[in-house]
Amino acid sequence: MTEIRKFQLVIISGGDSSEAAVSRTSAQAVAEALEPQYPDLINLELSGNIVDQLIKAKPDVVFPVLHGPPGEDGTVQGLLEMLRIPYVGSDVHGSAMAMDKLAAKGLFGNSGLPMARHAVLRREDYHEDQLSEISAQLGAEIVVKPVRQGSALGVTRISNSEKLSDAVNLGFKFDAQLMIEARVNGREMTVGVLEQAGEAEAFPVIEIKTPEHSWYDYEHRYAANGSQHVMPAQISSALSEQLQRVALAAHQCLGCRDLSRADFIVRDDGTFVLLEVNTMPGMTPTSLYPDGAKGLGYRFDEVLDRLVLQAYSRKAR
Repeated sequence: MTEIRKFQLVIISGGDSSEAAVSRTSAQAVAEALEPQYPDLINLELSGNIVDQLIKAKPDVVFPVLHGPPGEDGTVQGLLEMLRIPYVGSDVHGSAMAMDKLAAKGLFGNSGLPMARHAVLRREDYHEDQLSEISAQLGAEIVVKPVRQGSALGVTRISNSEKLSDAVNLGFKFDAQLMIEARVNGREMTVGVLEQAGEAEAFPVIEIKTPEHSWYDYEHRYAANGSQHVMPAQISSALSEQLQRVALAAHQCLGCRDLSRADFIVRDDGTFVLLEVNTMPGMTPTSLYPDGAKGLGYRFDEVLDRLVLQAYSRKAR
């Protein structure tokens, strides 16, 4: 029998970020899963009058199902802190650190986690002469990434340094700062993390397979049948344990809370690099985090309810 929760839950989704549509899809899936236990659940659109909406709704807990800035970079989290409303997910610091790929890499480096070599470009002082220096430093196979963006938006993988200029110009449409990484070829894998009562556990490793000559870009993340999730990944138990340990270490060194998902590239020789950590993973029907939760025996509605109850437990504190 479904237990009805006696407090007000509010979901916040949407907004004006490049990932707003995905956020709304995630929020719809979260709402449908939680409504049997939270019949008075309210789903609010992130907008300029969100404070008035929250004051009117009087939430006991907020579940910010938001992807990209300002919902995933600490901005909304700071607002909720000021309003003294407990919320699901990482706090201001953890959200900001994970969203900023350069800040995250600094912390990963301090913890000795494996990463790809990188360089940085800033729009304010950018000139094309820098590109030849970057190609000489990192090689012809390169990945251009906006520093504060998610869902692979603005990301370009190139194998020819002559295409670097176009990739950089595209990246600057999404962010004023770019991280240019040496491209690591291999299998794409991910590990979700669920934290309960201060103890974090890693989900089974999932391998993400996309059609030949493609990768896990925006289209293949969210389109039906755009990718195949293989869980557990067909790798050795030793490698699986290594990836899980690094996912937990990344979660902890960034100061994440409640949940996260770490993404990796695994080379053919079994070595790997940590790409990034997502503090509010997608919750759409094609998303990886719900699949990983199933690997530990958690139903989608169950893991969501656990996250909400954990946030609610912080209300008294």
